[in-house]
Amino acid sequence: MEDQLKRTLGVSDAVVVGLGAMVGAGIFAALAPAARAAGGSLLAALGVAGLVAYCNAHSSARLAARYPASGGTYVYGRERLGPFWGYLAGWGFVIGKTASCAAMALTVGAYLWPGRQHAVAVAAVVALTAASYGGVQRSARVARLIVAVVLAVLAGVVVVCLSSEAADPGRLSGSDRGVLGLLQGAGLLFFAFAGYARITTLGEEVRDPERTIPRAVPIALGIALLVYAAVAVAALSVLGAEGLAQSSAPLADAVRAAGRPGLAPVVRVGAALAALGSLLALVLGVSRTVLAMARDGRLPRALAAVHPRHQVPHHAELAVGAVLAVLAATADLRGAIGFSSFGVLVYYAIANASAWTLDSAVKGRAVAVVGLAGCVVLACALPLASAAWGAAVLAVGVVVHGVRGRLRSGI
Repeated sequence: MEDQLKRTLGVSDAVVVGLGAMVGAGIFAALAPAARAAGGSLLAALGVAGLVAYCNAHSSARLAARYPASGGTYVYGRERLGPFWGYLAGWGFVIGKTASCAAMALTVGAYLWPGRQHAVAVAAVVALTAASYGGVQRSARVARLIVAVVLAVLAGVVVVCLSSEAADPGRLSGSDRGVLGLLQGAGLLFFAFAGYARITTLGEEVRDPERTIPRAVPIALGIALLVYAAVAVAALSVLGAEGLAQSSAPLADAVRAAGRPGLAPVVRVGAALAALGSLLALVLGVSRTVLAMARDGRLPRALAAVHPRHQVPHHAELAVGAVLAVLAATADLRGAIGFSSFGVLVYYAIANASAWTLDSAVKGRAVAVVGLAGCVVLACALPLASAAWGAAVLAVGVVVHGVRGRLRSGI
């Protein structure tokens, strides 16, 4: 069919797309607010976030293998729970991740040219929209290059910090903020794990999805967790939880504390590249969810068009790019980590509920229950403002869904 996307991505390509989204700006930006929330329990919070992410990844991979189409949990919720739940998942994903895209673009500007961050952010959006418009294989190649550079920078940070005389294992623990602080830290760190969803939202462009997706998701998540743990230990060993909590550029401050201030500019460039990789993966994921919703008439059907040559949802990509450019030029959305985490946790709660209905296998259902409970707990533990804004956006989605339903039925 002409409106179907072309399957070109293998396991390694899918892993790289997921890593490009996860090992992105989150690890450069989320450590400090998580340390403020969790204190000496930062590593425990990272473990909790990783556990919830694993459960979500396991459920998502099972669902993606069953429904290898663009749209991710929008499709799974629609097929397993009903149209309303699919719509709610898609709504939360598109709105939350669009804000995250703008935040990543602004992060690029803040690191590369703080005085002109909005202009740089718009340029980044235009460049990466053009890259994704050229085809998903080109996007995967760009993501592969960015991931390689970012991993090299992070490896340098780990080696410099752990091998310095300033490193002290005693700094790995500190004052405890209690259970609520630990859970809030985990909720904020979850922002840095959410990228594996890009693999499932690209389900229609993956070769042999029943085999590829269940392999790619845990591989990408496992690599990201190992990287995050190593970076967190390295930063804590030279800054401690309190120093990390007070830092606006924690990894740059970590190499300075380790006695290598000359590496700080390299870390800043790495952070900018990481944000670019995250932005590219987010644009891919959001545009594919828009495509799926447009196919069902939940968004304008013109957005479901697939380019006959490049085999990409070009109308959806251009629409997402245009919205992002406006946001990047006019807004400052770097404080949207909590809001984005709330929306994504709701999205995965629906994924886990959908996975519960697949079969009666004990392991699959147990993982789905743990994932669902984890998503709900972490969402409720987020800062009040983030949870309130997230709930308000979901409420708007419910109202829009209800109005459209009444209009369609002629009431």
